[in-house]
Amino acid sequence: MAAQAAAAAQAAQAEASESWYLALLGFAEHFRTSSPPKIRLCVHCLQAVFPFKPPQRIEARTHLQLGSVLYHHTKNSEQARSHLEKAWLISQQIPQFEDVKFEAASLLSELYCQENSVDAAKPLLRKAIQISQQTPYWHCRLLFQLAQLHTLEKDLVSACDLLGVGAEYARVVGSEYTRALFLLSKGMLLLMERKLQEVHPLLTLCGQIVENWQGNPIQKESLRVFFLVLQVTHYLDAGQVKSVKPCLKQLQQCIQTISTLHDDEILPSNPADLFHWLPKEHMCVLVYLVTVMHSMQAGYLEKAQKYTDKALMQLEKLKMLDCSPILSSFQVILLEHIIMCRLVTGHKATALQEISQVCQLCQQSPRLFSNHAAQLHTLLGLYCVSVNCMDNAEAQFTTALRLTNHQELWAFIVTNLASVYIREGNRHQELYSLLERINPDHSFPVSSHCLRAAAFYVRGLFSFFQGRYNEAKRFLRETLKMSNAEDLNRLTACSLVLLGHIFYVLGNHRESNNMVVPAMQLASKIPDMSVQLWSSALLRDLNKACGNAMDAHEAAQMHQNFSQQLLQDHIEACSLPEHNLITWTDGPPPVQFQAQNGPNTSLASLL
Repeated sequence: MAAQAAAAAQAAQAEASESWYLALLGFAEHFRTSSPPKIRLCVHCLQAVFPFKPPQRIEARTHLQLGSVLYHHTKNSEQARSHLEKAWLISQQIPQFEDVKFEAASLLSELYCQENSVDAAKPLLRKAIQISQQTPYWHCRLLFQLAQLHTLEKDLVSACDLLGVGAEYARVVGSEYTRALFLLSKGMLLLMERKLQEVHPLLTLCGQIVENWQGNPIQKESLRVFFLVLQVTHYLDAGQVKSVKPCLKQLQQCIQTISTLHDDEILPSNPADLFHWLPKEHMCVLVYLVTVMHSMQAGYLEKAQKYTDKALMQLEKLKMLDCSPILSSFQVILLEHIIMCRLVTGHKATALQEISQVCQLCQQSPRLFSNHAAQLHTLLGLYCVSVNCMDNAEAQFTTALRLTNHQELWAFIVTNLASVYIREGNRHQELYSLLERINPDHSFPVSSHCLRAAAFYVRGLFSFFQGRYNEAKRFLRETLKMSNAEDLNRLTACSLVLLGHIFYVLGNHRESNNMVVPAMQLASKIPDMSVQLWSSALLRDLNKACGNAMDAHEAAQMHQNFSQQLLQDHIEACSLPEHNLITWTDGPPPVQFQAQNGPNTSLASLL
């Protein structure tokens, strides 16, 4: 009887203990989910658990809940850290308590990284990975998290190693889906490192795994999107605009398929499969983004504008509900591409305002600025060229070169800086040094087809300015051959008009006309305002020389129209307060701009 009474008393005590705990938990959750959330009251309710001297399990879980609420909803990182450290410490002493233990480790390492205590986050994650091998979901998640941390530190070798470990672990626990995620993530990093010999067999294996995997349709299609995005970006990095078209088409069809599928609420039977690469809406924006990248490289600038508008509209909607940093990255990359399009189509003022917008986005995130500073200075350099501020252009390009380790971006900047030196006409020593570093005839520094073709064009331009016309023709024909092979429309138009100019100077009017007419047609299709201006001037002079008065008058009228449009845009851009950005070459982006009375740049190059 005594034993029964003791057992009954214990049961009653446990029931009473559970009831007060559930009541406090219920209040805390009510306050957390109120509209607006009442976080202070939620924290009070959770803190009220500790005076009851709860069992270890409740104590550890409450510390985790408090740490999570403080981390996500307040700026009190010190208290959040204290609670998460206690949750991690206590939960390690409790058997069969994996969710609390590993969630505490995951959140605590996130908080350490936010406080720039990466050296504290790494050993914590390593220990959690070591003791989570019997818990597939958490083991995979923690491996992804540590790999991401190494990636943010630019330690791509360590990140790749971890992703390889994850892929093998996923294979052992029978999760081909998560194995593919690990391998595709590794492929993405190998592409970033330019380890192309390792990328090709890896992507081939990924393609086989994705096609053979039979599971949740949305998960399968999201794997296909990831796989195709890697293939498309690989082609675009290589400047192969024509070769990429079949992959890009498949990617666009794939995202259409995903948008028609309904999210399946049934959880996968294998806990290691409980991952999503990206939400559907994010994937949609990403596909718009790679389409914009392709359109810009190919010279379909109106198409690039159309898809940029769609993507930015989608991003604005998403950012109202979601503060994920990847959305800001997407926005910056989209703006970088559309800014280049605007400079080509003769909308410099709009481009400048969008450069300012990128500056504002980068001011909100030091990491975003660190990743895009070189691109931002490159865009300012291109803007300076468009408004004929060559000294500022040189300063911007030089700053960008100092800030980048990316080979393709380096080659792009050097090519543009060389064109600045050619236009200045008195920088031969620096120019020869640059041209030697981007010699397309031998040991070109990058594998990009597009950049190599551009390097031939710059050589042709230099030879033209030096009066070495036969040499210039050789370089330009090489550019034409390469640009035609991959549908690089802007390079084709630029090469044609320069060849036309050479033939005009040599007195071969018929051959000049054969070059300038298709250059004008292509430039109108892009549309490329500078090439249209140049072509119309040549057509005017050609027709005048051949005695075609009406055609000469028509071309002169076109030239005047283009000149007026460019001049008006030039004056508007240089009058904007944002024009002062051209003098910024150091540190974070300036916060404010002083308005100017008017333009202070030469307009001679436009007339």
